[in-house]
Amino acid sequence: MSRPNRRRHDLSPEALELVAVRFRLLGEPTRLMLLTALEEGEKTVGELAEMLGCTQANVSRHLRALTDAGILGRRKEGLFVYYYIADPSIFALCDLVCGSLQKRLNNQVKALG
Repeated sequence: MSRPNRRRHDLSPEALELVAVRFRLLGEPTRLMLLTALEEGEKTVGELAEMLGCTQANVSRHLRALTDAGILGRRKEGLFVYYYIADPSIFALCDLVCGSLQKRLNNQVKALG
C-alpha cells in the first residue's frame, strides 16, 4: 500500500545504520526516563540517580551512551558535571512514537469495552 503523504528519504546503507543505532539507544527504558528527567532542565548524575532510583554507575553508563550519540551534552561546573539535552529533536521522535502507541492502546480498550 502506497502512502502518498509520506516524505521519501533516500538514505545510504551507512546512514540507515546510524538511524538503527539511534533507535537501539532509545530502546532502553532507563534512557527514556533520563531524557524525560532532562526535559525539565540540566541535572547532575547524582540528581538523576536519585530521581530514577538507580545507582550512579548505571546512570553514568546510560548518560555516556546518550552523550556519545550527540543526544545529550555535558558541561562541568566546579566538581559537578551537568547533563542537558543537546538534540531537542529527540522529543519530537518520542512524542510521535508515544502518541502512536497511546492511540493504539486507546483503540484496543475501545475494542474490548
